Amino acid sequence: MDVTVNDTIDSETAAIVCSELNCKVKVTSLLQQTKVDVDVGDESDYIKRHPIVTVMGHVDHGKTSLLDAIRKTNVTSSESGGITQHIGAYQVKIDKGSVLFIDTPGHEAFSAMRARGAKVTDIVILVVSAVDGVKPQTIEAINHAKAAKVPIIVAINKCDLEGSNPDNIKTQLSEHGLVSEEWGGDTIFHKISALKKEGIKELLETIILQADINEFKGNPKVKAHGYLIESKVEVGKGNVITVVIKNGTLRQGDAYVSGNATGKVRAMFDENACIVKEASSSTPIEIIGISKLPQAGELFQVVENEKEGKRIVERREQLHKERAANKVKKVNLDNLFDAIAARKVDELKVLIKGDVFGSVEAIRDIMEKQKNDEVKVTVIRSATGAITENDVNLASASDALIIGFKVKPNGKAKKLADQLGVKIKQYNIIYDIVDDVQDALQGMLRSEKIEEELGTLEVKEIFKISGSGKIAGSVVTQGKIAFSGIIRLYREEVMIHEGEIATLKRYKDNVKEVTEGSECGLQIKNYQDIKPGDMIKCYLVKEVEREFKLLESN
Repeated sequence: MDVTVNDTIDSETAAIVCSELNCKVKVTSLLQQTKVDVDVGDESDYIKRHPIVTVMGHVDHGKTSLLDAIRKTNVTSSESGGITQHIGAYQVKIDKGSVLFIDTPGHEAFSAMRARGAKVTDIVILVVSAVDGVKPQTIEAINHAKAAKVPIIVAINKCDLEGSNPDNIKTQLSEHGLVSEEWGGDTIFHKISALKKEGIKELLETIILQADINEFKGNPKVKAHGYLIESKVEVGKGNVITVVIKNGTLRQGDAYVSGNATGKVRAMFDENACIVKEASSSTPIEIIGISKLPQAGELFQVVENEKEGKRIVERREQLHKERAANKVKKVNLDNLFDAIAARKVDELKVLIKGDVFGSVEAIRDIMEKQKNDEVKVTVIRSATGAITENDVNLASASDALIIGFKVKPNGKAKKLADQLGVKIKQYNIIYDIVDDVQDALQGMLRSEKIEEELGTLEVKEIFKISGSGKIAGSVVTQGKIAFSGIIRLYREEVMIHEGEIATLKRYKDNVKEVTEGSECGLQIKNYQDIKPGDMIKCYLVKEVEREFKLLESN
């Protein structure tokens, strides 16, 4: 074979050449080249680590207030509407040990983020209001926790309020497989009041007890791996990621990969913004030094060096491109009509910019679900950072709306948006985005026309008037005939014409309507073929606005 250094050869030929050079060949797939082997180390080096706890629950059931009570820090008042907008991690020290809490939003719109929280967690605290009971988001949280195969501790909150019924909560949760120990099950229930800080100490002791039973361990001698729970751009710092170390020790200067991004730890900060040189298992850490922002929830792994990290990321990007190419649907005779129908769906195009990646991703996921058979939202771009001129130009070219979540357009971008007529909407609460977008989609729906049958008349005699044409002398036999309605002309019970009324007279006067039993003269607009015995039915057409309803997923 005549080949040069730039040519590609198949694996069999390469194996033959290598055998001549006494080399061993190992053929691996592209997928295998994207994976990093997890360093587990020696079993004897494992020591006890702190439990990682995720707090889940329906919005307004007191999830954030519980963390507030535990940390004795008023988180609630700093959040818009008292709602946690993106995941945070907090280490709490108590008498019998330390616990790492991961906070996940409690609205169903954040199911993807909650799933990521459950992926890294050891124990789930399910917060349920003793007043409101089990809600759809409560059930969703249970499903995520069960999928992660982690123990669940139920915290029945608001037990101090009038109308609270903890036993009813136990009954409702038993229907979803969470049976109290008092009733012969294996789920621990705690009655608490996050507002009054009652039952918090007992709840924390139960967490430590569960951790002791499950014996959560980590090896400080191996390369660190964990999960990325947040990524954002900070002024003065650049790209910043928040990571929970699940096992091993992370040190300043370590090279790592996370998703399709690679980096080197330039600096690390703990949850109190203090600089640290290393971080061990069950530690939340903020890291500076990464090529780009990966998706929250990605696996974080230390590699040998930066060169190795770049090689792995290149393979991952190549694999992503190949998979994306395979997903492209080609139109053929089998799906031609589906493709034509898809083009008839009206689109509301949006460009999303947010403060942190978790929020951007949650908003994008929500927007992509806003669709039915007639209208849908198409996200043309989603990213973190301020709204720039490039964003405005892209929105203008795509006829898109710009949604800014906790970010603003810079001066030049705002001026350009005004010039190009690009609409920029700024929000601090994600629920408001959903409401506004659904209102916009409802406005895009074609209104529904409803016909109301008003009445019927019978043609008795035809009068020919010079310059005006035929006038039908008629009697209203049922209901009424309205000048503003549409009419259908029937002859021998067959409809032969549909149109509008040109004139409607009662004696010599023009009238707007004629009621049952009355005689009238009627002329049809641009139509003359009327005969005695014909029947004319009158209808009123109303346009009714339709309500936007999400397309039900299978």
